[in-house]
Amino acid sequence: MMRRTLLLAASFAMFAFCANATEVRFDTSLGSFSVALDAAHAPKAVANFLRYVNEKHYDGTVVYRVVPGFVIQMGSFDAQGGSREAHGPIALESANGLKNLRGTLSMARSGEPNSATAEFFVNLADNDSLDPNPGAAPNSTGYAVFGKVVEGMAVVDKIAAVQLGGGHGPFPPDASPAIPVTITKAVVSVP
Repeated sequence: MMRRTLLLAASFAMFAFCANATEVRFDTSLGSFSVALDAAHAPKAVANFLRYVNEKHYDGTVVYRVVPGFVIQMGSFDAQGGSREAHGPIALESANGLKNLRGTLSMARSGEPNSATAEFFVNLADNDSLDPNPGAAPNSTGYAVFGKVVEGMAVVDKIAAVQLGGGHGPFPPDASPAIPVTITKAVVSVP
């Protein structure tokens, strides 16, 4: 319990910049949540993410992966399973000192370190298995945390509790909402 309390305190300290951070609000079919982005620790991931937000890439896409107690994932897929074209991949920034704790955002990627494009996920729990492997070369393992939910975590939890069995996107139906959870709009907001 003490370790968890210290980790949470450290997480909030790392995100103390939130008063001046760029925020993005996601309006979904189940409510809205806002995230603060950490450009100081993950500049490439934040610039990449904001590019997609400003291009309205996420508008009309769905949360296509839900693993209760682990993550919800979204990015480029619509309710019909179609994929939107993404820009080239960015360099992995997992050695930035930020941890995959509950409520943080991380870039999703394929098996290769430098393969993240538009896909991202919100951690539903403290997922230390997604952090860089101890002793590994910097930015060669793990998933890059680049922000944190600062408002609407109850909406994220509501999304995580939906019935599964849909098959919208790249994951099997048992990881996809039966009724699509649509991102109606993602917009940069003033904190």
